[in-house]
Amino acid sequence: MLHKIEIEKANEFIEQKAKDVNKRYRNKYHLMAPIGWMNDPNGFVYFQGEYHLFYQYYPYDSIWGPMHWGHAKSKDLVNWEHLPVALAPSEEYDKDGCFSGSAIVKDDQLYLIYTGHVEEGDYRREVQCLAISEDGIHFEKYHQNPVIAEAHIHNIADIAEFRDPKVFQRGETYYTIVAAQTADQRGQMLLFESANLVDWKFKSVVAEGEKHQGIMWECPDLFHLDGKDVLIFSPIQMAKQDNSYWNTSSTVAFIGEMDWETGKLAIENYHEIDYGLDFYAPQTCEGPNGERMMVAWMQMWNRNMPTNDLGHLWAGSMTLPCELHVEDNRLIQTPVKGIYRQFNEQPQDSSKNYFANVVKEQQYVHAVVEINEEQEFTFAYAKNGDEALKISYQAATEMLTVSRETIGYPIKGIEETHLVERKMRVSPVDGQLDLELFRDTSSLEVFANGQTMSFTFFEKVKGTDIAVESTTPLTIKLLTFSQ
Repeated sequence: MLHKIEIEKANEFIEQKAKDVNKRYRNKYHLMAPIGWMNDPNGFVYFQGEYHLFYQYYPYDSIWGPMHWGHAKSKDLVNWEHLPVALAPSEEYDKDGCFSGSAIVKDDQLYLIYTGHVEEGDYRREVQCLAISEDGIHFEKYHQNPVIAEAHIHNIADIAEFRDPKVFQRGETYYTIVAAQTADQRGQMLLFESANLVDWKFKSVVAEGEKHQGIMWECPDLFHLDGKDVLIFSPIQMAKQDNSYWNTSSTVAFIGEMDWETGKLAIENYHEIDYGLDFYAPQTCEGPNGERMMVAWMQMWNRNMPTNDLGHLWAGSMTLPCELHVEDNRLIQTPVKGIYRQFNEQPQDSSKNYFANVVKEQQYVHAVVEINEEQEFTFAYAKNGDEALKISYQAATEMLTVSRETIGYPIKGIEETHLVERKMRVSPVDGQLDLELFRDTSSLEVFANGQTMSFTFFEKVKGTDIAVESTTPLTIKLLTFSQ
């Protein structure tokens, strides 16, 4: 009964207050909460012919608070329909937050498994709980929650750092992988198994981090793809390696082979998933044709958020969903196919170096550039005087750089160096660099030969132009802007 009251309270607040949100920087084809704060994607699942995506949600303010689960659904992962709040803190085991988790379909019912969070002074308890729905909209918490708690991890992990269950089925057995922390503050992933989603037992430590791999791992997801087993997760304070892991909180893909007898992952390769400034807590689901789709929170912890600073009553967005593949032991991303139907591409005169009044708040830009050994060039996007987002490439180092230094409101975090740009190594394919830019009001996502960089930015003055700058003659084989 208390849960129903809290859900009704949240939904009434949203209905009454969402109209007061300032829409200046709101994205149009990315999922956003109607009002308030959003972070991690949760419960990403295909159910009864539609994708459902839940998310960490605090409707009452544009800063993080006691976590609820927001909820939306979509047929194409581009156009979203908001649904009522699915979970709210209400019980002794989750009174301070319904933290991240996942979803699975069983007997045509939708099961959510999430972390119940309690925090009182120095005391913190994180346990795994169930909520069940017949219609995929209204959820009842399981009467014997929590289903995974202290007894399951005795002498294995600390109940204070034990969260973000990702559930999946293999054969007749259900598994959930849960993030935890070692006694000396290293990340680890724990695997549990069940025959019915209710009665769980500990199986194994799937993987355990080294000191340089972060003090805690969050938001795990384990799946089989293209002949490989893939574990993705989000480490906190992972040490920088060349151009990787510059954000305080990062995202990583471990690729290898899972031994299901021992429950251990043999890791063959690992790498950062997205090289932008705003990408965290990715989660995947399997689509109706077996495709593996991924979405993440397009923001970053421990940074100011201009929409909160400006009193716009919201903060946070999801990324553009992507389809995943594994090639040469690396995770490759391609934009969800439905996004291309949103844009009407217009070919451009690729011999020009300046395009005035062409930038739109929702836009797709596609450029295929021939690369020689001395090539250096920059696309200054959304240019207005000295302000622009800058996308640069240096052939000698094969380095793609995206910078928001000269555009919009400052976004500062706790990193030792104020981050305004990120770099990503991109090797040309057949002597060409294939760049796709997806802009949606306050976000820019860059796809380059299967790799991605995600950024937010908040213009003070709208930029309208695109300038192409190059140190040597530039051959652009293809250049299109959507109108």
